[in-house]
Amino acid sequence: MSKYIGALDLGTTSIRFIIFDHSGKIVGFDQIEHKQIFPRPGWVEHDPMEIRKNSEAVIRGAINKTGISGKDLQAIGITNQRETTVMWNKETGDPFCNAIVWQCTRTEGICRKLSEEYGQDGFRKKTGLPLTSYFSGPKIRWILDNVPEAKSAAQKGPALFGTIETWLIWWLTGGPRGGAHVTDVTNASRTLMMNLKTLQWDKDILTILGIPEQILPRIVPSIDQNTWGHTQKNGAFQATIPICGALGDQQASLVGHACFEVGEAKNTYGTGCFLLLNTGNTAVRSRHGLLTTLAYQVRGQKPVFCLEGSVAVAGALVQWLRDNLGIIKAAPEIEELSLTVEDNGGCYVVPAFSGLYAPHWHSNARGAIMGLTRFVNKGHLARAVLEANAYQTRDIVEAMNQDSGVDLSKLKVDGGMVSNNLLMQIQADILNVPVIRPRMTETTALGAAYAAGLATNFWSGFEELRKNWSVDCIWEPKMNEENRRENYLYWQKAVKRTFNWLD
Repeated sequence: MSKYIGALDLGTTSIRFIIFDHSGKIVGFDQIEHKQIFPRPGWVEHDPMEIRKNSEAVIRGAINKTGISGKDLQAIGITNQRETTVMWNKETGDPFCNAIVWQCTRTEGICRKLSEEYGQDGFRKKTGLPLTSYFSGPKIRWILDNVPEAKSAAQKGPALFGTIETWLIWWLTGGPRGGAHVTDVTNASRTLMMNLKTLQWDKDILTILGIPEQILPRIVPSIDQNTWGHTQKNGAFQATIPICGALGDQQASLVGHACFEVGEAKNTYGTGCFLLLNTGNTAVRSRHGLLTTLAYQVRGQKPVFCLEGSVAVAGALVQWLRDNLGIIKAAPEIEELSLTVEDNGGCYVVPAFSGLYAPHWHSNARGAIMGLTRFVNKGHLARAVLEANAYQTRDIVEAMNQDSGVDLSKLKVDGGMVSNNLLMQIQADILNVPVIRPRMTETTALGAAYAAGLATNFWSGFEELRKNWSVDCIWEPKMNEENRRENYLYWQKAVKRTFNWLD
């Protein structure tokens, strides 16, 4: 048996390839950032060919740094930024346009028209999702409406659609020379086109959106003993390795945290912020603004569902403070700056740069800074940025408690921002529950590795994976209840001020 599992982590701002051993420890790592393209206010794009090139580079980089051979990898798992939409020509491999990123708001008009006819929750019964610019289906419709070459190819046959994992699986398994065109159930559940009962594309929704089914990938389980394809000997791995595990990034994090039991939850603090609660084999319909989505599926078994609260801007708000305002030079500096003050000075930052996601779903909201006085300085602003992440998480937890009927008792966390100890303490104070950081914080890539490893018997089952999870640090709440209640009321007031900024 091979010694390692590889995980390709296709994130919103960077690509990483991580090699794990049987104990779930990292033995190889490489990472490259890719360009964020902003053609207009609210529009966000990526270059699919840059993502492909960078993926090949980090694969070679991690293998070379580790000193192993591609043949030492038993399987490859893939995790990815979800909803981001690519359309390309299957005969040439060339994309018809840049990828439309999950944060992009260009499809607001399409979603508004659909909402007027069907209601914002018109597709929710089938898909678990509201009609909003977040999801892939309206993005495909926009490309077909605005890119003539894509429309023509979709009608004649050579056009393919995929989210980012589909794009890379296709290339890694041969591309124009017979590459596998697949998407796993977790990513398919984020398109606004998959029926949660059948786990197949919903023909009625495809008709409404005007999307030809032949451009869509085959939907497969997340953990699949039936290998979708193999890497090419002349490719980045220089070996033939099965690709048989894929999960959207947030579901991968849930698996990486070993949240396999009903009621277990995790929160990821990355570009956005995503809290997922395992609801087992039941697709719980949210009545408080959350998303019902697939957590994972093992081939031959019933799918596992989750409730999700999605925040568009979390770590991206720190990047904005760094890149747009120049208040800090590097992201880690925000913690030191925030510690120069005792509180936010009455200042609240609501980062509705792309509208508000869960649980509010106001695509016409825009960001705002509230409560400014002459007293407020850059330290207060930095602290308000950290608090915005914690308050947005509380908004989701409040909705999740109501939907599930069970109050959250603890929160497992991961993502780039969990190294910020002050943020973790703020989160514990605002939620009034312990916040738990694991020793292995690369849980998203680990979840993808687990998917591929389970499919190939590298790991025997979920119980073995639970043994790999261990605690690094726990933050207990310290804030008194009166301050917690008053501060949250001000946050809620600030959020409401951002509603309906755009007509």
